[in-house]
Amino acid sequence: ANNEVGTIQPISEIASVTRTRGIRLHTDAAQSAGKIPVDVAAMGVDLLSLAGHKLYAPKGVGALCIRKGVQLETFMHGAGQETGRRAGTENILEIVGLGKACEIAARKLEHNCRHLQAMRDRLQAGITAAVADVRLNGHPERRLPNTLSLSFRNIEANRLLEAIGPAVAASAGAACHAGSVAISHVLKAMAVPVEWAMGTLRLTTGRMTTAEEVERAAQIIGGTVERLKE
Repeated sequence: ANNEVGTIQPISEIASVTRTRGIRLHTDAAQSAGKIPVDVAAMGVDLLSLAGHKLYAPKGVGALCIRKGVQLETFMHGAGQETGRRAGTENILEIVGLGKACEIAARKLEHNCRHLQAMRDRLQAGITAAVADVRLNGHPERRLPNTLSLSFRNIEANRLLEAIGPAVAASAGAACHAGSVAISHVLKAMAVPVEWAMGTLRLTTGRMTTAEEVERAAQIIGGTVERLKE
């Protein structure tokens, strides 16, 4: 899935094409793991990676799934840890933490998915109700349950974030410097017009996000956007 707008990619379809041409396929599932079902076999990929901190595991640990039969060159030579692919003593504490986080995520996946989506949709509805010129980026349905990318026309995202302050955690999809606008490559590829792309915010919900928090965030963002228009 795309990390900026949350659109879920047709990985299994891509894998069927690469397989017929003898091309190895790696997919980065950091955004998806713990939020939607991730079935390595069903996707048909050769390699899949994920990041622990994206599913409440310790920061600094990740995992690489390698399909049986796929040969990889040694990344770091020396000792034979990790079946000879990466030398160095393993961080057992973080590995166990990642394993436990995956276990919890799998056990509560359906419940968490519903909660993430409900909070995301509530946030989107609140902002849309408060702001006239707002645009959703990415697929309206085939996207991650926690990710929301919204654009506000003729608003500079950095100015918006500065005005919002620490009350809401968000990231900008464009940066404005000395009269020029550096737009995210994702928004460029989607052909989002500059007057919209320059005012893009990415917001995400989490397992512990509450209805009160998203309603407050919507009020703050909506009110700030309207003030900047004046």
